Amino acid sequence: MKRIIIFISGRGSNMEAILKECKNGILRGIAEVVLVFSDKEEAKGLEKAKEFDNKTASISAKGKKRQIFDREVINLLSDYEFDYIVLAGYMRILSDVFIKEYTGKIINIHPADTNFHQGLHAYEWAFKNKLKETKITVHYVNEGVDTGKIIAQATVDLRGAHTLEEVEKRGLAVEHRFYSEVLKEIIRNRD
Repeated sequence: MKRIIIFISGRGSNMEAILKECKNGILRGIAEVVLVFSDKEEAKGLEKAKEFDNKTASISAKGKKRQIFDREVINLLSDYEFDYIVLAGYMRILSDVFIKEYTGKIINIHPADTNFHQGLHAYEWAFKNKLKETKITVHYVNEGVDTGKIIAQATVDLRGAHTLEEVEKRGLAVEHRFYSEVLKEIIRNRD
């Protein structure tokens, strides 16, 4: 079984979907979450992770330079054996120090085709540009922002979505299913 650490910054809806799949779904018996980490002590997802009996940890990033904060996180993670760090709504840009420490082990989900849009506000971008479809991208993390090697993409049909809320709802429905499917394929292909 592969051991995963999930990083979150907020409500943790993708984290929750992965935890459900590890417990009773397509990741059962092949992946286990050994820690849910947040850069925000008040992140709602930490409480949700505890409901699943997962170990949680947080370090506040407020007022800290990126490399100093990331070294603190590396120090925390040194107490754990794990195979992958799965970013699930983690809103901090990782420093080169962190990336080098865990090269090839950090996976992210981004709510756009990273060939066309990187960074924040991807659903807003799709909505403002009146796209008929957008893509959800799962990729390895490198030193850039959403520029790492694409692992897989899934299409989100946006036809008839008249509000940003509808775009987000459709996108999240795909994210919650797709991320676990891709993690399963990564694990199968690495074994």
